Amino acid sequence: MKIVVDVFGGDNAPDALIEGCVRALSFSDDFSLILTGDESTIMNGLKEIGHFSDRIEIVHAPDVIGCDEVPTVAIRQKKNSSLVKALNTLASGEADAFVSAGSTGAVLAGATLLVKRIRGIKRPALAPILPTVKGPLLLIDCGANIDCKPDYLQQFAIMGSVYMEQVMGIKNPRVGLINNGAEAEKGNELTKAAYGFLTETPVNFTGNCEARDILTGDFDVLVCDGFVGNVVLKYTEGVASSLLSMLKAELMSDPRSKIGAAISKPAFSRFKKRMDYTEYGGAPLLGINGGIIKAHGSSNAKAISVAIRQACDYVRGNVTSMIKDSIGIACE
Repeated sequence: MKIVVDVFGGDNAPDALIEGCVRALSFSDDFSLILTGDESTIMNGLKEIGHFSDRIEIVHAPDVIGCDEVPTVAIRQKKNSSLVKALNTLASGEADAFVSAGSTGAVLAGATLLVKRIRGIKRPALAPILPTVKGPLLLIDCGANIDCKPDYLQQFAIMGSVYMEQVMGIKNPRVGLINNGAEAEKGNELTKAAYGFLTETPVNFTGNCEARDILTGDFDVLVCDGFVGNVVLKYTEGVASSLLSMLKAELMSDPRSKIGAAISKPAFSRFKKRMDYTEYGGAPLLGINGGIIKAHGSSNAKAISVAIRQACDYVRGNVTSMIKDSIGIACE
C-alpha cells in the first residue's frame, strides 16, 4: 500500500505531520508513504528527528492552500500545492489512500473535482468516529452536505454500514436516523421521508435516534444531514472538554477531593483517553474513488499517525469497492 500525506495541511504543519508519518511506519511494514510539500523542509524535518527510510517518498509541492482561501478557486489555481499534488497522486492510482489535516472545504472540493465521486453516489459524506458507552459510533454526515435530500441519507446509511463492517469489524451494524423523536411519524419533511427510504434499504435500520441516545452505544451508524451532524460533533467535543475541566476543578477544590482524585487517577486517565479524538484518527470522506481521511485541523503527531493507520485499514477493508457493490445492489 501507498498512503499519500499532505504534509503542509493543518495548524501544526509541517512538524507534527512529519513526526506523525514517522510514527506511523512502526505500526506495520506493509505500506509506504508519499509526502507532499516543500522538499527541503520535509528533508530537514526528517533529519532533525533522525529518520531515514526507503519507505518514504517526497513529492515537491511549494505552495500551500490556507483555510482562509475559497476552496474551489484554490484547487484550480494552486496546482503545485501540497493538497492538490496529494489528491492528484491518489487520482492517478499512484497512491491507495490520502490523509490531510488541511482545509476541510479544500479537501472536499479537491476530492470531488480531482478524484471524483463513485458512480451512483450523489454526495460524498464526512463520517467521524465518536466514542460511546459501548463502543465506536460513525456519524454521517458531519458537514459536507448542509442541505440534503432523503436519498442522500439513504446512501449515507449504506456507506456508513460498509465502513463499520469492513474497517471496524462490526457485523451487520445498527443504523439509526437522528431525529427529534423515536416514533416513525416524528421529524421534519427530510427525516420523515428519509425514514421511509431507510426501511427499504439493505442495511440494519433500527429506527430513529433522539439526541439523548446518541452516545448510549445502541447504534453503530447514525445518519443525518451535514448541518445536524456538525452541530452534534462540535457539541460533543465541547461537552467532553467542559466536563473534564469541571471535574478537574471539583477534584482540586478541597483536601479530601484531592486524595480521592489521586486514588482514582488511573480511572480518570482511561476516561480521558476514551474521549480523546487523537485515539480515533480522522473522518473518512466516503463516496469518493479512493480512501480519503480528513484529520482534525489541530492534529498532533499522534493523531496523524492514527489517521495514517486508519487509511491503511480503509485500503485493507477494500471499502471503495464494497461501497460500489453495495450502491449497485441498492439501486437495482
